[in-house]
Amino acid sequence: MTEPYIRTALPEDEEALGGLDRAVWSYRHAVGPREQPPYEPFFTDRTGPRDHLVAELGGRLVGYVRLGFPTPLASNAHVRQIQGLAVADEARGHGVGRALVRAAVEEARRQGARRITLRVLGHNTPARRLYESEGFVVEGIQPEEFRLAGEYVDDVLMGRRI
Repeated sequence: MTEPYIRTALPEDEEALGGLDRAVWSYRHAVGPREQPPYEPFFTDRTGPRDHLVAELGGRLVGYVRLGFPTPLASNAHVRQIQGLAVADEARGHGVGRALVRAAVEEARRQGARRITLRVLGHNTPARRLYESEGFVVEGIQPEEFRLAGEYVDDVLMGRRI
C-alpha cells in the first residue's frame, strides 16, 4: 500500500466522513451513544471542512483528524487541540493515524500555535501509544470521568510543545 495522502477536507467530503465516523464508532473512543438515523451533518457551524485534515489511500478517504481551539478565549489562542481522529478499519496498520497526527501538528505549527493538546480515553491503549510515540505526554487524568458500556473510564489529557 502507498503512503497516505493528507489534505484539507472539502465540503463534498461530508457524506464520506459521516459514514466513516459511523463505521468506526466504538466505546473505545466515543463517549456518546451510537448515532441513529436521521444522521446529523458531519460538518457544523463550529467545525467545518477547514477544521479537518483527511487521509486518502488509493484515492479513497480512509481517515480524518479534527483540529480546533480548546477554548474561545484569546488568552488560549496559542493552543490547538485534536478534537477527533478516525481511521477506517481496513486502513489501520498502514500509517494513516500517524500521518494524520503529524499533519495536525504541522498544521497547528503553521497556524502559529505553541502547543497542541488532546483528550483520549484511558482504555484506548493503541491511541495512547500512537500519541506518546509522536511526543505527547500525559498532562492530567480525570479518573472515572465517563461510564461507558457499564465501565468507568478515565479521561486522559495529553499535550506537547510544537
